Amino acid sequence: MSTIRNPVGPQPTNVYWRRRLIVLGGLLVVVIIILLIVFSPKGDSTPTADPKSSSTSTAPADDAAAGGDPVACNPDAISVTAVTDALSYPEGQNPLISMTISNNGAVACTINAGTDVQLYSITSGSDPIWNSKDCQVESTPSEVTLEPGDVSTTPITWDRTRSSTTTCESQRTPVIAGGASYRLAVSLGDIESAEPVQFVLN
Repeated sequence: MSTIRNPVGPQPTNVYWRRRLIVLGGLLVVVIIILLIVFSPKGDSTPTADPKSSSTSTAPADDAAAGGDPVACNPDAISVTAVTDALSYPEGQNPLISMTISNNGAVACTINAGTDVQLYSITSGSDPIWNSKDCQVESTPSEVTLEPGDVSTTPITWDRTRSSTTTCESQRTPVIAGGASYRLAVSLGDIESAEPVQFVLN
């Protein structure tokens, strides 16, 4: 113990004390480094998202699906069908004619279904008999919202006469009855019925 407190050697005592202090200082630095490595706080190992790789959708939502106003109807999703209230009419009974407008799409849409674009035409073979536009007094547009499914127009009466633009104010000629066959075709603007409906006048 005496040699620790009182160093013995050829050099002066203060030289040995400086050497011991240097060695102790070095050991202290090593201990501090080890403690820092062992007890240093751990970094968060959870990876963060790269903002450039974030995939946020910017595509606009469908108006109808998002609860907005319905969009204009796609003509390819709309069909019209000619309708009569009977397939055979006894003498004295006038046919009621109309059309069914079908929205074959999945969502509601808007379309002009007014009388300005409705057309009803009756033929017998290749003979044009009656046309709703010949003597139409008033025609008005009507923008309507069509839900998916079918909508029927208000029936109109055909009085069993021939029509032309020159007979609107005069007596019209009655058509042949007694079992004669006629066909009704309809259109809504450029949308035409696929097949006419046939009916008989007795």
